[in-house]
Amino acid sequence: MKMINKYLPFLLLLALFCMPLLAEAQCPMCRMTAESNLANGGQEGEGLNNGILYMLATPYLLIGVIGYVWWRNRKKNDEVELETK
Repeated sequence: MKMINKYLPFLLLLALFCMPLLAEAQCPMCRMTAESNLANGGQEGEGLNNGILYMLATPYLLIGVIGYVWWRNRKKNDEVELETK
């Protein structure tokens, strides 16, 4: 178990570096599907754009919520420390 904890950060870092390569592999397929659908009068391109915007907004919202909760808890802790002094 100790050996897993020793190498876990390196394995996670390696996985993070490999993820963009895996995600990039799907881009040409999505683009080709969207282009052919739009050329035939379909509406899938709009749905694809909405999905991209949704995926773009999610990390910012998560970071914003986590930052707000951290800021609020830190502010409360500062007030408690001032009251105890």
